[in-house]
Amino acid sequence: MFAKSSKINEFRLWGLLLTLFGMGLMILGTAGIVFWGGSTGRVFAAVFMVIGMVSMLASVAIYFWAGMLSTSAVILMCPECGRQTKILGKTDRCMYCKTKMTLDPKQATDLDEDELASISSTPPNA
Repeated sequence: MFAKSSKINEFRLWGLLLTLFGMGLMILGTAGIVFWGGSTGRVFAAVFMVIGMVSMLASVAIYFWAGMLSTSAVILMCPECGRQTKILGKTDRCMYCKTKMTLDPKQATDLDEDELASISSTPPNA
């Protein structure tokens, strides 16, 4: 979207955007009563209130999903900023300094060839 960030923060961003969108729609619907009044304004308000409520419920679901993902995420120390961060999947970014991190040594870019050879020669259960 804008600048890359961690996956958990991306989910939270979409939840926040849906919350703001839903609130904006509900306010816009209420403005229909002020401008048109009567039954037309009430129908306009009801439609926008329902759409806004659906958006708000979707944001609650996204926040809940991000929270559940956050509880099972791997916690590790960022090599750049030294803070604890959570990583989802094999690759992710630091939640604070946006440094790319990976749990897979084959995808790491700053390892020497000797380090890669020693990693690939060790058995996976060691």
